[in-house]
Amino acid sequence: MLMEELPTASAGSGHMVLLGDSIFDNGAYVGGGPAVIAQLRQELPGWRCTLLALDGDVISGVPRQVASLPGDATHVVVSAGGNDALGHAPLLQERPPSVGEALGMLGAARKQFASDYHAMLDHVQEAGLPVAVCTIYDTPPSQPGQDVIQAALCLFNDAITRAAFSRGAALIDLRLICNEDADYANPIEPSSQGGQKIARAIASFARLGKPAAASLVITR
Repeated sequence: MLMEELPTASAGSGHMVLLGDSIFDNGAYVGGGPAVIAQLRQELPGWRCTLLALDGDVISGVPRQVASLPGDATHVVVSAGGNDALGHAPLLQERPPSVGEALGMLGAARKQFASDYHAMLDHVQEAGLPVAVCTIYDTPPSQPGQDVIQAALCLFNDAITRAAFSRGAALIDLRLICNEDADYANPIEPSSQGGQKIARAIASFARLGKPAAASLVITR
């Protein structure tokens, strides 16, 4: 079920917890502007919002964050995998003899990423809370080489969407949400403008109340 716009009325109150990396823990990159966690608290008055995401963390670090999950948490959103994908960036400089071999190399990286991501999401869902996961967003539209970056990220985002849909988790598609240069503080971190869009999407997930059994996609 695709949900481009979700209800704006608050559905009670709760405790939202953010897990993952600097997509949420972006305070160091906004030049004194508000970070995602502060913007989320404005979007969800009456809610508690806790930041457990850690700048620089990778998929394997999320279970450690889950260990610190507050006992009264009601919702969890995860944005992880961007740093793992970045770790595979040297593959783009390889010169295999054929397109098929190039795809094979990228496919092997995707397979490892998918295995790690599925295991992480299983761990997150053990808490028994409504969960949303985020895709890895693109670089700024004007960034040189964006076509190549988008093509490579499709492999990793495919793993994320499959993990979400196979488990009934919600998906927040940051590729569609952060779609302007001004949404980025640098090629890989969200600005305050981008953070506001991300916070608004998370708030939409929070306002759903009890999610449906099927996955849904939040695009704004």
